[in-house]
Amino acid sequence: MALLLFGSLLLFLFVGVPVTFALGLAAITSIWAGDVMPMLIVPQEMIRSINSFPLLAIPFFILAGDLMQRGGISHRLIEFSRTLVGSMNGGLAMVAIVTSAFFAAISGSGAATTAAVGAILIPAMVAQGYNASYASANQAASGALGVIIPPSIPLILYAIAANQSVGDMFAAGFLPGFVVVGSLMIYAYFHALKNPTARDEPSSLAEIFRAGRKAILALLMPGLILGGIYGGIVTPTEAAVIAVVYSFIVGAIIYRELPLRDIPDILRRSAITSAVVVSIIATAGLYGRIILRLDVPTLISGLVISLIESPWLFIILVNVLLLFVGMFLEAAAAILIFTPILLPIALEFGIDPIHFGIIMVVNLAMGMFTPPVGLNLFIASQISRISIAQLTRAILPFVALMLVALMIISFVPWLSLALTGR
Repeated sequence: MALLLFGSLLLFLFVGVPVTFALGLAAITSIWAGDVMPMLIVPQEMIRSINSFPLLAIPFFILAGDLMQRGGISHRLIEFSRTLVGSMNGGLAMVAIVTSAFFAAISGSGAATTAAVGAILIPAMVAQGYNASYASANQAASGALGVIIPPSIPLILYAIAANQSVGDMFAAGFLPGFVVVGSLMIYAYFHALKNPTARDEPSSLAEIFRAGRKAILALLMPGLILGGIYGGIVTPTEAAVIAVVYSFIVGAIIYRELPLRDIPDILRRSAITSAVVVSIIATAGLYGRIILRLDVPTLISGLVISLIESPWLFIILVNVLLLFVGMFLEAAAAILIFTPILLPIALEFGIDPIHFGIIMVVNLAMGMFTPPVGLNLFIASQISRISIAQLTRAILPFVALMLVALMIISFVPWLSLALTGR
């Protein structure tokens, strides 16, 4: 029955069935063939999967990201980042990376980060002499910071699936996020040495302060959200609601760049995106329930522990598995499917669940810019008007770079645990 469950899912994905329907059909096929549970309780299991207060944070963070994208916040973050690093070798590429890090700390979405920052900076990089393929690949990889740096939707999903604190997962994402940012900036610097481009004039201290003053409301937002969570003042869900209200006030009333006539379209887009994510969670919850009914985690855990003695070897194998999975499966679905299978094995090897969650999320973040399902690739391709084939070749150095960062994060648990107090 376990082979039928996994085999049918792979078959449905291979023939192009959308992830939500592939998960649901695979689950129902197994229920029908093996009488795993009564078919009548399928809707109940799906509702149970999404009947969670912390999950309410997801649609609110999605809405906040859309409001910020339209409300002038991304433009001000770009200008501030440009005064900081725009005059360096590879300055504009670094601006894309730094701005993506700032925006990631607000939106929680890799796709929103790629779209909001890339729409401005990919054309600007091309105008300054950067190759269009490199500019697009740089932004697609930088957009992945949206799921590593908190607040992050995949971090919330893992916390729920693993029964861990959302606040601890957010705290654990900071230092690994900085490792990825540092890696991308180092590559941007050395790439510019081999491929010189025009650079901005160095900014004076007054210009930096001026740009910082214009962006101050955007820069305060991560502190408001995360400070409220870590200070015990609000829950992550309440912080997401605050993010929506703050984004609307800043964009519509203070910056006056968010026309009220755009609100219905923003709400529609956010609702569609939220519906996609929530439907994946619902069907993945049903799929995961069948996995538990079939006792798959215990079977796999016993097999893996009998074959592997070293926790480091287990981490290497998990990385290989998740890198492959991330190429074909959405991060939300992958987290909800594989957490109940892999986490018990990780715990047997003495791996901290928070550290293991960061390993999972960073792996799946790479899936956002690796073909064939890399959403960031498609967004960057649409902005730059270059083919996916060209962009795939350009992204390979970034994949290698992220693999190095992933190894550092995987084998240095301190990076994930230092800010959690564990």
